[in-house]
Amino acid sequence: MTDTLSTPRLSVVLATDSHKTIRPVLSALRRQASAREIEPVIVLLDGCATTVPLEDLSAFPHAKVVCSVNHLPEARAAGVRIASAPIVFIGETHSYPQPGWAESLLVAFDGPWAAVVPAIGNANPTGAASWASYLFDYGTWGPNRHSGEIVDPLIYNTAYRREVLLSLGESLPIALDPSQEVLWPLLMSQGHRAALASDARILHLNVGTFRTMIREKFCVGVVLGEYRSARWSVLRRLLYLVASPLIPIVLFARVLRGARHWPPDTLPASAIPGVLIAALAKVAGEILGYAGVKLPAAAARLQDIEIRKVQYAGRVG
Repeated sequence: MTDTLSTPRLSVVLATDSHKTIRPVLSALRRQASAREIEPVIVLLDGCATTVPLEDLSAFPHAKVVCSVNHLPEARAAGVRIASAPIVFIGETHSYPQPGWAESLLVAFDGPWAAVVPAIGNANPTGAASWASYLFDYGTWGPNRHSGEIVDPLIYNTAYRREVLLSLGESLPIALDPSQEVLWPLLMSQGHRAALASDARILHLNVGTFRTMIREKFCVGVVLGEYRSARWSVLRRLLYLVASPLIPIVLFARVLRGARHWPPDTLPASAIPGVLIAALAKVAGEILGYAGVKLPAAAARLQDIEIRKVQYAGRVG
């Protein structure tokens, strides 16, 4: 008799500092009806300074653990390369699949898509800062958006046909770095398409205070500005600097369009002004990057918040 578990159907790449950080994610995967067909690919940063207890992986016969350097894009690329399933989900330490998520993702790949984005909700809807951060980052891909083809797919919290990612070769770590802004322009230029599956739902944990949100968005802007500064001409950087007072308004309007499906009584009153604060913080960081100011600590701070988001989230529930 053929062993139906010989090959996993879905790999989930989780780059983390330790197994404790991703235990809630593994618990959410364990509750999937097809858990035994899921292959968690745990990528331990900083040269395997920790291990993963076998009991944490007992529900997953295909689970893998790999060591990597302390750099998220490279770690996630390593996870994609070692994965076995034809569909690979680039997960995060603070994104929690909901019941039915895996099955709905796999069904969505019956279409012509290179990638499928799940519907993303707020895992800690307990305050204005969390809502502002969620709306700024993920409100466009919320649970009220209709399924179907999209032209604005995400990089993380997205499932891909593994062969599509592997076709990028040595460029894969760069492609998986959102600050490089190359993955989807490259894939779309090759004719690849993406969809949103509203039945496949995850909850994303967000920072819980405005102070941390401002720091996070500022660091995002600094890193993005530094990357753009390295490849943009002086003239283009000057044009962005001149236009910078308008950029927060553009970002704010974009977020509001994405959040238009949310009932007004769902959101705290200060969440929408908080989105504008997030936009201002991000643009302030970008301006420094365009001006050539180097802040190496920004990337390290951003990665710390990204990996250990639960420590910055406040009360969850």
